[in-house]
Amino acid sequence: MAPFEHGVVGNPSGSHRASREARRALEEARDEVAAFVGAKPAGVIFTSGGTESCHLAIAGVTHHHRRTHDRSEIVISRIEHHAVLDAAQFMARDFENVSVRYVEVSDEGVLDLDSLEAQLSDDTAIVSVMTVNNETGVRQPLDGVNAMAKSLIAGGVVTHSDAVAGAPWLNLPMVTATMDMVSICAHKIGGPVNSGALVVRGDVALDALVPGGGQERGLRGGTVDVAAAVGLAAAARITRRELAELNDRVVDLQNKLMAACSFLPGCAITAPGALKVPGTVHLTFEGLASDEILFLLDQQGVCASAASSCSSGASQSSHVLEAMGVSSERARGSLRLSMGAETTTADVDSLIQILSGVVYRLRDEA
Repeated sequence: MAPFEHGVVGNPSGSHRASREARRALEEARDEVAAFVGAKPAGVIFTSGGTESCHLAIAGVTHHHRRTHDRSEIVISRIEHHAVLDAAQFMARDFENVSVRYVEVSDEGVLDLDSLEAQLSDDTAIVSVMTVNNETGVRQPLDGVNAMAKSLIAGGVVTHSDAVAGAPWLNLPMVTATMDMVSICAHKIGGPVNSGALVVRGDVALDALVPGGGQERGLRGGTVDVAAAVGLAAAARITRRELAELNDRVVDLQNKLMAACSFLPGCAITAPGALKVPGTVHLTFEGLASDEILFLLDQQGVCASAASSCSSGASQSSHVLEAMGVSSERARGSLRLSMGAETTTADVDSLIQILSGVVYRLRDEA
């Protein structure tokens, strides 16, 4: 990234030497990101992050759909990240002929395909289901989602997956192969904040939300941040290379952490029977409050969250746990612990000791 953050940095749309160097770096980054997701380079649209990527997918497709249909329905699961939830709800708020239909999930947090079938109609503009839930780490049945979207509606429906939480752990070319559009961001895989991409497979019709300049196939106007794109590409390259080793190592840490937590009084592992990625352990504590647990953990150097990391500072309940049927009393004591490439056995051993002390202290004070 460094050569494109300091000194003479060319606009990749220009024609002089600095611009040509920037354009070359940008297109090499596009190749890398395309390989990471499993698509053609022309389908990579660089964005400022996962939220913008999801918004472009939802709103861009729906705007295009509205021009040829009396009604446009956005079908999403109830456990989507707010990047998808809010984009869909904003479209429904701003346009009378747009509505949102929600797909239910099981008590394990897995999308219900029967519920999806019931929500699809000839008015469906797009179906968006995340690859992995960002709170629970539970994987979703994308192949089944796409099969229904393509077979039950004449002409097929555009499908999108927010793969931000799945990107550090899964082989995206395989797992998301059937989806028309995939959203990723850099910071979840060790890259810079404010860098992401919407990767489009095939001939998906969507409108630009930020026109002007013709950059990114005319779908996102403005000078492209070359340094951010290069950072995303570098993170993608390293993640691909280390994916198998990382999964093998962290799944052992996940099992160790879950086993230890299961012995804590009042603690329950969320979605114990679901297929999950290794990096997430989600818990609920009966009779305890998340803010109390997080405060004491933070005092001892443990960074954790109660729900989505984007909203962990807010005192709002998790819409994900509510959709799973978790009682409000139980959800009040939720805790999400995340691990990554830097996590060591010593980190987990220390966490187990600290968390145990916190829980027993709060029990004694209750």
